[in-house]
Amino acid sequence: MLLEVKEIQSYYGKSHILHGVSMKLAEGDLVCLLGRNGVGKTTTLKSIMGIVQTQEGNILFRGKELIGRAPYQIARMGVGIVPEDRRIFPSLTVNENLVMGIKKEKDEASSKQGWTIEKAYESFPQLKERKDSKGAHLSGGEQQMLTVARTLMGNPELILVDEPTEGLAPLILKRVLEMLSTVRESGVTILMVEQNFKAAIKIADRFYIMSKGRIVFEGDGPALQAAEDVRKSYLEV
Repeated sequence: MLLEVKEIQSYYGKSHILHGVSMKLAEGDLVCLLGRNGVGKTTTLKSIMGIVQTQEGNILFRGKELIGRAPYQIARMGVGIVPEDRRIFPSLTVNENLVMGIKKEKDEASSKQGWTIEKAYESFPQLKERKDSKGAHLSGGEQQMLTVARTLMGNPELILVDEPTEGLAPLILKRVLEMLSTVRESGVTILMVEQNFKAAIKIADRFYIMSKGRIVFEGDGPALQAAEDVRKSYLEV
């Protein structure tokens, strides 16, 4: 198993946010964590990345404990995060933003097999067309693509993607979903947080639904489609 989250209890200061959250991702999965706003989805990603304090439980990446490690250490182990607010550099060009994401490879073999700027442009031709444009001049969808591509420059095995379709027009939303499918097909495992059930059901293998800091549903697409009461109770559909 690539990632195992076991009964984690996470806090913001003294506020108890996650109550025994557990989930698993196998290598090559595209898993979606669904739920309404404010239920703990983003906190789950930040807990995995070491940004939020986790006091109990285990977060294992390839069997190694992540709890207690700094975010930069977790990133070096092969986990990348695509934040909801994107955090591109608005005064830098697309190409310069991608360069900022490159980290020194561990060895020559991983460098040859991993993500490069050339591979990013091959996978996301829209970014190649805008490679000399500054980040501030990109559309919302282009900024989302750039954020994902910049994260891939670090050659992660797992990326945590927070609300990738929020605020996007339907056509751009479709392109972002296609982009995530391309990333997954390249061999990168994805844990995606979403509120948009109709978007997520198009690309994800399995789903977890969260409510009030707890997992209330786990299953594949057909199981979630069949669970009408669960969708009505916990999702914006």
